[in-house]
Amino acid sequence: MPIQGVGAAQAAAAYGGGSPAAAGDGGGAFAGLLTRALEQGVAMSRAAEAASTQALMGQGSVTEAVLAISRAELALQTSVALRDRVVAAYQDVMRMPV
Repeated sequence: MPIQGVGAAQAAAAYGGGSPAAAGDGGGAFAGLLTRALEQGVAMSRAAEAASTQALMGQGSVTEAVLAISRAELALQTSVALRDRVVAAYQDVMRMPV
């Protein structure tokens, strides 16, 4: 799993336009990072839908449709994994003795 952590840090640096440490400016950068990531996930989903519609109508390549769908599926799986980790972290914090 450490490889995924490295990939997430690199993705955060790519989305944020800087290093992961640059996100410590009050949380606004992290919120912006999440917003952009979600917007890109929605855009991938829409592109996959459009590509599959074109492929079904015979206007587009089936290969392009499969690639677009795979990208959208990966974005969804990443979002779900991130959500699960945030929920687990929240539950761990709530279980801590005060």
